[in-house]
Amino acid sequence: MADESTQSIVVDAPPDQIMAVIADLESYPEWAKAVRSTEILERDANGQAHRVTFTLDAGPVKDVYTLEYDWAPDGLSVSWHLVKGQMQKAQRGRYELTPLDDGQTEVTYTLSVELALPMIGQLRRKAEKMIMDIALKELKRRAESGL
Repeated sequence: MADESTQSIVVDAPPDQIMAVIADLESYPEWAKAVRSTEILERDANGQAHRVTFTLDAGPVKDVYTLEYDWAPDGLSVSWHLVKGQMQKAQRGRYELTPLDDGQTEVTYTLSVELALPMIGQLRRKAEKMIMDIALKELKRRAESGL
């Protein structure tokens, strides 16, 4: 698996409110600009999305892929990995939420993507960082809006 990239942001919302936004995968097309659609294929015993297909359109990057999620029982993290993709050979990701003293939460996003087409490592890491930066800012906006 390729190297991973990590980025963090502080969100003015408690962890449960942020995790509710992350877990509401059906709503991603409303606030995550590159996500055109999501389809929950399977839920776990707790009713949380376990296997989800995404249709992504980020300008030059278009893909349809399926991720499998693993939700932490404490509600402070979720991880996922690629089950099937068109442009991706592998993807591993994780959101980790750390409560801060003032009602804020630090959200750490870790991502590793391996594309089916070869890409220079430095270029791939730059693309991962851009994806994470946009995703974290959109997540922050959504969670702070209270939706």
